[in-house]
Amino acid sequence: MLESHIEKTVCSHARKLGWLVFKFVSPGVRGVPDRIFIKHGSLLFIEFKAPKKKPNRLQVWIHDQLESHGFPVYVIDDIDAGKELVDAHTR
Repeated sequence: MLESHIEKTVCSHARKLGWLVFKFVSPGVRGVPDRIFIKHGSLLFIEFKAPKKKPNRLQVWIHDQLESHGFPVYVIDDIDAGKELVDAHTR
């Protein structure tokens, strides 16, 4: 399964639940998570990967930077896991 299919499906699910979903692009800074999900004071950073793929070293470093500031980064490589994550944070 392609990463893009997982990302598109999870983003669609989140939008149906009322989440704002933005593509995270930071000019001049590579390795940021793919998407930011926002809803009622909750913020999720999600890095999408194809099944069994892992973030590269730069992505891991950026994820660690975000996490050191109190913002976990979730790596999702499965549609069901992505939907479960969004559902678990939906209020």
